[in-house]
Amino acid sequence: MGCGVQPTGVIGAGEPASGLTRGMRLYYASASGLRAVPLLDKEVKDLNAVVKLLLSGPPAEQRDGLTSLVQLPGFSVTGTGTRVTVRLDGPYAESGRDQGTGQLVCTLARAQSVLDPKVRTDDVEVTLRPSEGPALGPYRCAEFLNT
Repeated sequence: MGCGVQPTGVIGAGEPASGLTRGMRLYYASASGLRAVPLLDKEVKDLNAVVKLLLSGPPAEQRDGLTSLVQLPGFSVTGTGTRVTVRLDGPYAESGRDQGTGQLVCTLARAQSVLDPKVRTDDVEVTLRPSEGPALGPYRCAEFLNT
C-alpha cells in the first residue's frame, strides 16, 4: 500500500533452472580477465578441434572486447580422465601465468569435461610440453580466473 503497487497472486513460470551448465565453452581474454563464450553452433569431437576453434578467435557476435592471445606452433592435444597434455612443435612463447595460457587451460579443461562427462572441469589439469624448453604445468582453470 505504501507506494501504490497492488499485490498480485503467484505467477507460474515453469520449472526452476537446475544443475550446472555442461556445454562447450571457449575462453577469451578481455580487459577484465577471461570470459567464457558458449559454443552453440558446432559439435566438437576432440581436443585438437577445440584448440583450432580457439586459435581462430572469438566469433563475430562475441568480439566486443574479447580477443585471443593464444599463439601456438604446431600442436597435438590428448586427454585421459582429468589429465590433458598439449605437445608443442617448438618453444612456448608465454610465461605460463598469462591470459593466453589461461585461455588454453580453461578451454581444454571445459572441453575435457564435456567429452568425458565423469570429469569435472575443476579437476582437469593441463600440462604444456614444448619440444624446446621445460614442461609447464600442470595447471587448473581456477588459477587463471579472476575471483
